[in-house]
Amino acid sequence: MRILLKKSMKEDQVFLMNIPDFERAGLKRKTGLKFLLKMQNGKPENAVVDVPLAASLATVLQQDDAIAELLMANVFQFGLNTKYELAISHVSGSEPVSEASTALTESNS
Repeated sequence: MRILLKKSMKEDQVFLMNIPDFERAGLKRKTGLKFLLKMQNGKPENAVVDVPLAASLATVLQQDDAIAELLMANVFQFGLNTKYELAISHVSGSEPVSEASTALTESNS
């Protein structure tokens, strides 16, 4: 994840998640599992309480010292779509949510 965050500072990154792991955990594609998480100043900027997977991702990212440092110094956006593709984008401080990441989270809804 550290490598993807660093690479995302130059261009958006996509990480293909392991679908069988989600299915074994009881999460199916049909459920429409997707989220958009924006991390700024080391914390989630948008509410992720209703999306346990996004909240868990934010917590795990904050627990890694190297990632926490990157999150404090930069703004990142994480989007998961229904194909279990995690998009990671670097966003400048006051920039709105990027269209590319929004399109990725909305694809195949």
